[in-house]
Amino acid sequence: MSGTRSPSRTGQATDAGAALIVAHGSPSAPEGPEAAMRALAERVAAHLPGWRVQGATLAARGSIAAAVAELGALSAEGRALLVYPHFMADGWFVSEEVPRRLAAAGAAQARVLAPLGLDPALPELCLRRARDAARAAGMPEREATLLIAAHGSPSDPRPRAAAERVADAVRAARAFRAVRTGFVDEAPYLADAARIEGPALCLPFFAGRAGHVEEDLPEALAEASFAGPVLDPIGMDDEIPALIASALAARQKRRAA
Repeated sequence: MSGTRSPSRTGQATDAGAALIVAHGSPSAPEGPEAAMRALAERVAAHLPGWRVQGATLAARGSIAAAVAELGALSAEGRALLVYPHFMADGWFVSEEVPRRLAAAGAAQARVLAPLGLDPALPELCLRRARDAARAAGMPEREATLLIAAHGSPSDPRPRAAAERVADAVRAARAFRAVRTGFVDEAPYLADAARIEGPALCLPFFAGRAGHVEEDLPEALAEASFAGPVLDPIGMDDEIPALIASALAARQKRRAA
């Protein structure tokens, strides 16, 4: 897997920092998500002059090991590799599997940041995108319900907590008549939460277009006769590369202080 380097003014790569962006990927079709993560890494690197940035997925065999080999577990200045999980919660994959894979790749000292779903800047981005979509649809925000569609988990409270955190922040802005959450894997299930009277729109609280967004979400909305706008998954938003870059730069700055 090729590396992504931000050039310095002299055209040579500097070593301002090294970062790996990790996503779950798709075990049945790993190529598409791998390409998407490489593209995301390039866009993040554009915001971080002098950094080396890679993207990898858990699903693609050898992807994380190859990225670590390219980046190195430590920078030339002895700084540990920074890892940004492109996940919506700090569940088992982020808290257990990502560190295990890093250790197996020789990067046990890598610093794993909070995942995308817990990024402090994400609730405001979700609110802006929902308001933009309502206006584009000619939908009065004060009369509309926002449905936040998320994964959830019957055995781990963390995925639900991440979605509810964003829902609470959007509610606090009082932009919409109501804000609901609906989940793929726990109650309230999407098909139930999507039974909404009056104008409504749906924000998928997912990192990318995987099976849940392409299959489970449309099926649930169709079952509920939900006819409102459905936004792109928030993890694919055009502002996500800048958000990730900001988190990485802030973490690097704290380490250097």
